[in-house]
Amino acid sequence: MNMEWLNTYLLSYGFIALFIVVLLEYMNLPGFPSGVIMPLGGLWIYNNNLSFTQGLLVTVAAGLVGSWILYFIGRIGGDLLLKKYLKKFPKQQNTITKSIQTLKKHGNWAIFTSKLLPVTRTLMPIPAGAIKLDFINYTIYSTLGILVWNYGFMSIGYYFGDIALSIVN
Repeated sequence: MNMEWLNTYLLSYGFIALFIVVLLEYMNLPGFPSGVIMPLGGLWIYNNNLSFTQGLLVTVAAGLVGSWILYFIGRIGGDLLLKKYLKKFPKQQNTITKSIQTLKKHGNWAIFTSKLLPVTRTLMPIPAGAIKLDFINYTIYSTLGILVWNYGFMSIGYYFGDIALSIVN
């Protein structure tokens, strides 16, 4: 996936494309990292005179749906998945154990802060589901973290994207 293709996709399919790309990113699927997708989304919204608020809500919804999918994967088959993962990658035992301990100890705040950290934000939902964190609280704190993260990165593209493009061109 390259930036030119992504921009063409956004221009052709609008907010639906933005939703799909962000959904896939929040599900930790290969592609662009959020640090590229969100600013590009903000720039695309600005350049096409679209509503920043509407774009932000679309990305938050996409991030939340992606997080829910991973949460329910963890809730339904998390123990089995974690066992298989650790069998294949035994050196990750400490990381997984620490993640689960953090979730058990700090719960909601661990979810909120995990949404503000690269990589961690897309990895925590499966252990959260596996230990059966309360879904309503998971949703509230995930939404808040996703909102802060997406707002910050989309704002960069929306408010400073033209400046960056003029420097590059």
